[in-house]
Amino acid sequence: MMATSSLGCRSEIVNAHRPILVEAVVDALCTDPNGGYVDATFGRGGHTRALLRRLSPEGRVLAIDRDPAAIAVARALANEDARVLVRHGRMSHMARFASEVHLGDVVGVLMDLGVSSPQLDDPERGMSFRGDGPLDMRMDPTTGIPASQWINGASEDELTTVFRDFGEERHARRIARAIVERRAESPIMRTADLAALVAEAQPRPDPHKHAATRVFQAIRIHINDELEEVRLGLEAAFGLIRSGGRIAVLTFHSLEDRIVKRAFRHWAEGDALPRRLPVTGRPSTSARLIGRGSRASAAEIAANPRARSALLRVLEKAA
Repeated sequence: MMATSSLGCRSEIVNAHRPILVEAVVDALCTDPNGGYVDATFGRGGHTRALLRRLSPEGRVLAIDRDPAAIAVARALANEDARVLVRHGRMSHMARFASEVHLGDVVGVLMDLGVSSPQLDDPERGMSFRGDGPLDMRMDPTTGIPASQWINGASEDELTTVFRDFGEERHARRIARAIVERRAESPIMRTADLAALVAEAQPRPDPHKHAATRVFQAIRIHINDELEEVRLGLEAAFGLIRSGGRIAVLTFHSLEDRIVKRAFRHWAEGDALPRRLPVTGRPSTSARLIGRGSRASAAEIAANPRARSALLRVLEKAA
């Protein structure tokens, strides 16, 4: 028997985490209350809980996350609500996971990209410069290498490329050189040490943004291969959803959003030709865009400042 408490939350850490654009996401995604859905980045489950409130007893949600802490929350929810299925791993593996749990026709996929508030708020994860902790930054601490290992071993050129390409950092070379010089004296192992070093290397810090913001973002993206995971996740989601199914993606910075926007346009516009060519008719398409992208309201931003940079894009697969 399904427990009604599944739609609440007993964990303090879950209560502290605010899902972003939750109503807009569920409104866009939930077109069939009896269908199967994938929350490809479960986090602390705020979007999944809202989706469960819309689903019938026959509806199901596959919860996926790379973070073992998130998976622990997902499994606790699954113990309370039989409609929740759980897999630990990358969102790019969602097709295999859906097959393993026999999810059936997939009506919608949610991808809430980037880092979650609980990850940022836990100094031991090493994601943030606002608290001192070990330089780890891995979404899944059980796999891959910690950020400290990469920072202390990468060449100046590699550091520069990552800071520039993934952080859009104007002073990438200067910061990379400072890191190489400092680590020659002693390894850089703590978030506070790296943040201070980056701040010292900045010739003209932005008064509205911490000097280490772009560098920490760049390292995290590189360590977790986040942008490639977005590309592969989108391909997996589009192949998985049924005709008429939808993909909803929340992005938080331009690098992510650029990938999503291009993929959605590719599916929505088909093999479009330049407008000036003398060709009649419309190209065949395999999807359509739902709206132009949604942002959080002023009230939501006031309650949750992280929502300020969130952008929701939705695509529907052609019937």
